[in-house]
Amino acid sequence: MSGGTTTADATAPPAGSARVLVAVVAAVFGYALMQTLVVPALGVLQRDLRTSATGAGWILSALLLSSAVLTPLIGRLGDQYGRRDVLLLVLAVYGVGTAAAAAARNIGELVAARAVQGCSLSVLPLAFAILREALPAQRLQAGIAMVSGLVGAGAGAGLVIGGLLTDHVSWRYLFVLGAALAMISFVLVLVWIPSARHAQYRRASWADLDLPGALVLGLSLVALLLGLTQGPDWGWSSGRVLGLFGLAVVFAVTLVFLEVSQSSPLLDIREFTHRPMLATHLSAFLYGVVSYVFYVTLPRYAQTPQHSGGYGFGTSITVAALIMLPGALIVMPASMAVGGVAHRLGQRAPLLVGFVVTTVGAALLAGAHGSIWEHVVFYTVIGAGSGLVMAALPRKIAELAPPERMGTTNGINNIARTVGGCVGTQVAAVLIASGTSAKGVTTGSTFVTVFSFAAGIGLLGALAVPLAFSKGGLVDLTPPETARAASSRSGEEASI
Repeated sequence: MSGGTTTADATAPPAGSARVLVAVVAAVFGYALMQTLVVPALGVLQRDLRTSATGAGWILSALLLSSAVLTPLIGRLGDQYGRRDVLLLVLAVYGVGTAAAAAARNIGELVAARAVQGCSLSVLPLAFAILREALPAQRLQAGIAMVSGLVGAGAGAGLVIGGLLTDHVSWRYLFVLGAALAMISFVLVLVWIPSARHAQYRRASWADLDLPGALVLGLSLVALLLGLTQGPDWGWSSGRVLGLFGLAVVFAVTLVFLEVSQSSPLLDIREFTHRPMLATHLSAFLYGVVSYVFYVTLPRYAQTPQHSGGYGFGTSITVAALIMLPGALIVMPASMAVGGVAHRLGQRAPLLVGFVVTTVGAALLAGAHGSIWEHVVFYTVIGAGSGLVMAALPRKIAELAPPERMGTTNGINNIARTVGGCVGTQVAAVLIASGTSAKGVTTGSTFVTVFSFAAGIGLLGALAVPLAFSKGGLVDLTPPETARAASSRSGEEASI
């Protein structure tokens, strides 16, 4: 193989590329399911493991924190050493962490296992990079759209399956299921995805990983997310929370100076001065905020007995999840429609329409949410918009990022969505807490405020879309010394 080609190129036969797509879908579905699988069981976990509400909250926060730290580094490993081989390593570690969670005897062991599971977020950027390597050009966009839609659909399915297993079996089976899916995915990836042999993989060395950059990025994200997760308990104006936010800023500034001086940086700062790339990451952040607001609030509203606050449906965990199921199921067909929407309405249309539709659905919920059918229909509208946004983001990344940084850049985009999810979770929690009386009763108007907040964030996403399409082409990541040398050669040739 010469010229840096791969064994799974655009010339691969349809059967081979189909097997690659199936293996990738299996891996992504397992990750997507685990995003929300434990959400319905948080109350049960708090009771069974004899912990506080804060302790139970760390079951989610530990996953978010570790994934934010690990994802860019794992994406870089995939770019340098081969996406398929790194994906196998991630699935193995994720499977071990999930099995450990199933056997956890106390909250400390479960939180530690969830931190190990945090590597699972990197499955998504690795999957997008593998698809770009393996699928023929005419099937690439459809493959990206399918995998993108699967993330939302899997998250919705996780709510339902999590509710069923928690209600009728045991919360431990949530992790047994996750470990089994990780094992199946590992086998499929091992057998069906060929190992690509890019020239840059052979040249890569551990010195190219930019471990100092990964460490400082991790410290910045940990400080930020720790402040967001602990803010409701410690107080947003407390010294500890403000100190964490201050540390996050200090580490972020340090990271900028560190990465500018690196010859092979983990985060190339030029990506963030390129307006379309920056706006694409901002869009991912805003989408994360909106999606997690509804993950937190809709099940809570549905499970509230009507007599306690004058609203709610008094449903079980499973029924509350089923109300959200149509909205989760529509994500996949909406994602698959991205190509058609772009063809008919223009390249910026899928992202713009997605945010607009999401905003409309949130506004409808803010105005009318007293009946189950309103939750089902309006959240389905939100799901349709989410599907368009989720498929449009990696599509835009594929247009902007150089092939050798696909895993890294998609990883950064997923971090933006993860941080947005953490912000959405905490904002929803703060708004609900501020509208809850000393007797533990939340006013119905509080949910109007929360849904209106989500609509406002969706509108901001729509306003950011034109920035993502203001310039075309790849981000220019040519090393400065190489660019100067090329310019010098061009000048010499012109003079001759």
